[in-house]
Amino acid sequence: MADIAGSNGQRTEFKAVGRANVPGRLSYTIATGRAKFGSDYVVPDMLYAKFLRNPHGRAKIRSMDISKAKALEGVVDIVTWDDPDILNMKGTREPLISDESDTENEEIGAVVVAVTPEICDEALKLIKVDWEVLPTIVDPRDAFEPGAPFVRVDPKKLESKPYITGDIEAGFKEADQIVEFDWTQALMASHIPNPNGSLSWWAQDPLGVEGPALYIEGIPPTWGSFELRPMYNVTYDKLYRGTMFQGGKYCDWMFRRASLITPLLAKRTGKPVRCMNTRHDDFYSSNPQRYMHVKVGFKKDGTITAVHESMIADQGAPGKNARAFAMGAYEARFSPFNTTRCVNLKSEARGVYTSSAKSTGSQTSPFNWDAMTIAEQIIAEKLDMDPTDVALRNVHGPSSQQDPGVPPSLQMCIEKGKQAMNWKWHPAGTRRLPDGRLHGLSFRYAQSPRHAQQPYTATVTVQADNKVYVPLKGPWMGCYAADACALVVAEEMGARVEDVILLYDHKALFTPVGGGSDGTTASAWVMKEAAVACKRELLKLAAMSRDFNCKPEDLDTKDTMVYLKSDPKKAFPFGKFIADEGFGDHDLDIAATYFGRPPETTWHKGGHILDVMNASFCEVAVDPETGGIEVTKFVVVCDPGKVLRMTSFEGQLHQAMFFSQGGGLSEEWIYDKPTGVKLSTNMIEYKKPTILDFGPIDTYAVETRSGNACYGASGISHCMAAPLLPVCAVANAIGHWIAPPVTPDKVLKALGKV
Repeated sequence: MADIAGSNGQRTEFKAVGRANVPGRLSYTIATGRAKFGSDYVVPDMLYAKFLRNPHGRAKIRSMDISKAKALEGVVDIVTWDDPDILNMKGTREPLISDESDTENEEIGAVVVAVTPEICDEALKLIKVDWEVLPTIVDPRDAFEPGAPFVRVDPKKLESKPYITGDIEAGFKEADQIVEFDWTQALMASHIPNPNGSLSWWAQDPLGVEGPALYIEGIPPTWGSFELRPMYNVTYDKLYRGTMFQGGKYCDWMFRRASLITPLLAKRTGKPVRCMNTRHDDFYSSNPQRYMHVKVGFKKDGTITAVHESMIADQGAPGKNARAFAMGAYEARFSPFNTTRCVNLKSEARGVYTSSAKSTGSQTSPFNWDAMTIAEQIIAEKLDMDPTDVALRNVHGPSSQQDPGVPPSLQMCIEKGKQAMNWKWHPAGTRRLPDGRLHGLSFRYAQSPRHAQQPYTATVTVQADNKVYVPLKGPWMGCYAADACALVVAEEMGARVEDVILLYDHKALFTPVGGGSDGTTASAWVMKEAAVACKRELLKLAAMSRDFNCKPEDLDTKDTMVYLKSDPKKAFPFGKFIADEGFGDHDLDIAATYFGRPPETTWHKGGHILDVMNASFCEVAVDPETGGIEVTKFVVVCDPGKVLRMTSFEGQLHQAMFFSQGGGLSEEWIYDKPTGVKLSTNMIEYKKPTILDFGPIDTYAVETRSGNACYGASGISHCMAAPLLPVCAVANAIGHWIAPPVTPDKVLKALGKV
């Protein structure tokens, strides 16, 4: 595949695209500490709000007495779950306040508004609640035990039909060996650095029609309108979301109640109201628990003949409006074994609602990729093969599952990765380092998918100041998502990179949803079309000018100058034509807008087109005396199709390896199982790795341009997260498989030392 659907997708010369960086539009503000994130906003005379929170794993309110809390001096308002303003609110996925909670520390029952946060806390202590404590499920496997309770929806209603291809029984009969194994993935937290919440007030818009407008800080301008508009009966012109700085996020699009309730509280009290979560309140899950049993048949040469995989997946705490949604149907359909030539596949997945946590989404590598990673390593151990050879023997060619070749993208990634890692595979438990520690290696390959779920509206303008402007909503999320689009605009407009200005405006139409890879490659495709159209209009205007008086095709652009092709020395700045063609005392604006959707992604078309691939390698050293594990090196070789912004490419891969090491070796939620109460919801007990815990992370780009987004690009971020990658390396080091997180005590137990 390639970018053949739009303009200049086959461009061969790049001067801007692919650069490491651009002069960051917001960098100075961030570096100097002047940037205001949602939790930084305060205004005069504002009130504070805090929710009552469920102290149990799961509970329902039988009755509640707020009289003492309401009488406390400094309390301005208390809104309860049965208040008409809550019951009559439209547009919410879940009630802003409910009398029932499926997970510990969730908002429940009431929200207090007071003149100080301390008075809110005191008032909450005075609320008398008669709790009905409900049974919990924190391990999704427990929901299938005889007589087990369930959370909201019976797991039987969440079951989906198995995904089956080929003849499973025939495939296993064809095998020389059959292995079975279990693997799991621990629940991981989203740990957003900027706490969720908002500050709202209502005021007359000085430029608007009669009636108050909603001003809300904390919810960035990109998101929230689809809930805020119906909830508070406001139109876009009456909705102001000025927060441009959002902090790091990894596909967490869920709005917390603290973000959505402040407009109601501000309307009731007539004053600005601020409600902000603590970090503890924001421990939502970004990665669901998974438990999978896999049965694999294979021949003596490593060829896989049949696979039967069965998964139980945690769908998180559902909430009051829970419905039967079979997540497993989606997961099963995109099994990683679909990238092999093995056609005999049965993939089953059962979803379970639990009391574990509100889930913001499934963020490990999509499609349970680690099941195949483990299978390839086990086959390699059984047959004394290299797992990279097992992978190359089984992967199907780029065009279809019947293609006998190997995707060139994957071949190049593996070759480069092995060279960079100095790859020398060895059987499990057979190599010691000079210091006595056990040496382990692991390897994993995956597709590099992207999404194209939405259309974009992109605008490019040229102004008389000789600058090219790109208006966008924002927000800035830590990844400079829009900068890649700026590089594309510079490329297509023939402008210097420093002359392309990202014009942040919360009322603009464009936003590069998706961060540094998936969404950026899609939105950049649309931005490319807008830039091409803008350049076309610029050349038309220049051709009509007294300076050229020629046809538009006689002109071209370079370094923010329009020049005559037959005489390149005859060149003038972009802005000259805007100013010269103006009327009276104002300049003429040039703008071009393109609305559209990027080409459909290949993996959405069935999963058997392997256009862009990647390979990750991990090396560990395990101390057999202490159980300590050191990841001594990650090597990641990724084909993004085409790198749009090198810093974004490298940052995505570093972030994915942080995700992988944390999920594989340290991060987990610990519960008091009988009560369902979480015991590890702070950054001391929840062991997220820091930069000091990492060895080298070497990243390499292989650019085949075989994707079908901007210039043949694709996404990379979702597919790179691999929590089982270091787990597999530890297994190679010690000769024992350990369920993640692989901690020193588990290593010592596996080695028989405790």
